Amino acid sequence: MHVLSAASSGPSQMMTITIQDFSGSSIPTAGIRRFVVPLSQLQSTYGRLLRSGARILRVSNGLTSTAATPEPSPASSNGAPAPAQPARKAPAKAAHADVPVNLYKPKAPFVGTVISNDSLLKEGAIGRVNHVTMDLSGGDLRYVEGQSIGIIPDGLADNGKPHKIRLYSIASTRHGDNLAGNTVSLCVRQLQYEKDGELINGVCSTFLCDIAPGAPVKITGPVGKEMLLPADEEANVIMLATGTGIAPMRAYLRRMFDPGERARNPDYAFRGKAWLFMGVPTTPNLLYEEEFQSYLSAYPENFRYTKAISREQKNGEGGRMYIQHRVAEYADEIFNLINLDATHLYMCGLRGMEPGIDEAMAAAAAARGLDWKTLRPQLKKAGRWHVETY
Repeated sequence: MHVLSAASSGPSQMMTITIQDFSGSSIPTAGIRRFVVPLSQLQSTYGRLLRSGARILRVSNGLTSTAATPEPSPASSNGAPAPAQPARKAPAKAAHADVPVNLYKPKAPFVGTVISNDSLLKEGAIGRVNHVTMDLSGGDLRYVEGQSIGIIPDGLADNGKPHKIRLYSIASTRHGDNLAGNTVSLCVRQLQYEKDGELINGVCSTFLCDIAPGAPVKITGPVGKEMLLPADEEANVIMLATGTGIAPMRAYLRRMFDPGERARNPDYAFRGKAWLFMGVPTTPNLLYEEEFQSYLSAYPENFRYTKAISREQKNGEGGRMYIQHRVAEYADEIFNLINLDATHLYMCGLRGMEPGIDEAMAAAAAARGLDWKTLRPQLKKAGRWHVETY
């Protein structure tokens, strides 16, 4: 879906919201109704309809929708209305022009310089997570939100050869944290595990968490087109992140809501819905919390933030609260959004989060008469389901 901007003139400023199951009113449960509203009232009306129990079928340009005749809901064999189906016509994948890929390769990496290396955790947090920013001046290492870069740690591996590259999701926008377009930032958790009773530190994560400002660092890439944001300023973006999987989400949210970024992006003024689901073990482990809270204050109609804090919150069954429990809790709203062609879902974090999310989505889909195993590939083919786990 592409919604014309409010600056447009004439009847194209009117938008149509098509609904089913408008509970709590005189409209029949199986009925299909359309609400035509000015573009300026779209977000508030959409939210009001959701809260009232309506099932949002689609949002479209008012001229197009009002020219059509409402279609009745298909009936099942027992005469009852069949569950509303997601839009089956998948929009063509949006072309991402000028996405840089592999500008620097392992045999000829770019050598950047560390500008800063700061802990992202509050007192009492578990583990070690740092925000590392590197200077890219003097080279041609460009990137866009959702891409990754490779890091080659100093030293040699046990076989006497240079260490292999490790990929990290970029946590900054294309303009960098300083908005000058010459830096890149990473969100790095130090990997630690036990082997034969000995504590082992991850090679590259420890290298990055320990690296001092002023030190050189070998960088490759950028790589990746799977996690790119849609160009549509009216898109809905649902983000599911655990731990340092927040890195690309932080870049998206800065591009959408950071005041400096919005000033740098005259051709991209986000007006859709951004909904972040964040999973961490404890409150002190929440990353970029101050930034996200500032977006909530400035854009309450556009940004929503839902946390799953496993060691502090309980799920409906009394166990630990994980991100899949939050997905199940808000399944109705999530599936109403999925039903819109403009909605994209992004998942990033440990690979172990995938089965839980799949289970929650499958249960939510089944409750609506849908098969998640069929729906997920459709979303993927339409370029609306984006996953990067490790």
